[in-house]
Amino acid sequence: AALFAGKIPVNLNFTASKESLDSCVAQCGMKKIITSRIFLKKAKLEERPGMVFFEDLVRKVSSKDKALIAAALFVLPKFLIKALFVRGDKRNVDDLATIIFSSGSTGQPKGVMLSHSNIFSNIEALYQVLKIRDDDIVLGVLPFFHSFGFTATLCMPVGVGLGVVYHSNPLDAGTIGELAQKYKATILLGTPTFFSAYIRKCTKEQFASMRYAGVGAEKLKTSLSQAFFKKFGVVPFEGYGTTELSPVVAMAVPDYISHDERIKQVGYKEGKVGHPIPGVAAKIVNPDTFETLPFNSEGLLLIKGPNVMLGYLNNPEKTAEVLRDGWYVTGDIAVIDEDGFICITDRLSRFSKIGGEMVPHIKVEEEILNVLEAIEQVCAVTSVPDEKRGERLVVLYQGEVDVQALWEKLNEGGLPKLWIPKREDFYQVPGIPVLGTGKLDLKSIKNMASEKTAQSQFESGE
Repeated sequence: AALFAGKIPVNLNFTASKESLDSCVAQCGMKKIITSRIFLKKAKLEERPGMVFFEDLVRKVSSKDKALIAAALFVLPKFLIKALFVRGDKRNVDDLATIIFSSGSTGQPKGVMLSHSNIFSNIEALYQVLKIRDDDIVLGVLPFFHSFGFTATLCMPVGVGLGVVYHSNPLDAGTIGELAQKYKATILLGTPTFFSAYIRKCTKEQFASMRYAGVGAEKLKTSLSQAFFKKFGVVPFEGYGTTELSPVVAMAVPDYISHDERIKQVGYKEGKVGHPIPGVAAKIVNPDTFETLPFNSEGLLLIKGPNVMLGYLNNPEKTAEVLRDGWYVTGDIAVIDEDGFICITDRLSRFSKIGGEMVPHIKVEEEILNVLEAIEQVCAVTSVPDEKRGERLVVLYQGEVDVQALWEKLNEGGLPKLWIPKREDFYQVPGIPVLGTGKLDLKSIKNMASEKTAQSQFESGE
């Protein structure tokens, strides 16, 4: 509605801190916030100046107004409907369509400016790779402040005329299962964290109509993928993207086999996020020299295509850092194999330099989770400063864990000794911090690790 009215919508992350929300509002120069009093009460958010409430808007629209609008939509030709109800029709496809704030998992959220072309290039590509059918029903559980939720579960159904059913709480597995069964949902998009809840609480019968389940935001672990398939009979396919890329870059999909079985295209390889979507190019470069690397080489992932953002809001310096000759520098470490499949191995920001060697946090996390035979994200690896080696790894874990046994198994496994955290650097916490998008809250995790190590040093008299 805001887009049709010629406005630029900004979906605020209501799970963020007051400081983050204040920052987003200030950066945008936001004048109006459309919301609901009931929602504010449930979310325990304060009322702000300039808020417009749905409860008040509904009272302003009479039954006569509704009847006239409904009649107009059924009777009038499209060009006249557009003239009456759509504002801002002089906009260009490259004009700003929305601002989505990055998750802020590593710091202050940045306003990502996306154009109409950015968003609809993503929709067109998704329509092709998902082989959308007229009878598909999308089950929308991702929040609209999440770029994947905004593009894939809000704009795509509206843009291509798909049926869609929404639920505001992606972790309310009971209700989501009921909605999936009632409306015979065929497409579910979420995160590994959300899918873990569905494995525990939803029944196979509730997901019986599901033909495609896709995950993003965090790496899909093999154990979770296997558990989801065992429970529901549907393979969850992993995708990859960033807010700056509208957001989808690559998606794993079922293999394609022609009717005569002469043509087969592999769409899925375990542990990989698929091919780049149509219209998008990807390459791997040396993180220091930006020299292009050959297939099967690990390096920095760069992306080019119609999905690359306009830039960061009010931040040309940061924009210039990540856009190089039209290529977006993702900050992710990846490998592209000879068949064009992308495998994300780590975030450049999730490495620690220990004794001169770069140590990847995600690979250490994966090994710990494998030893624990855990499906859910019950641990997180981060780092704190170390006087002797520059940095040292810290492991935060939730639940009951035999740390001594875990540490011994890590030493018996295949990890380099330098990558194995010290026995005393494992700390139990009430829960692993997660953002509203389903991603690990890396900033909170690092702060928590710093507090735990400082407390430990104080207690030991160091």
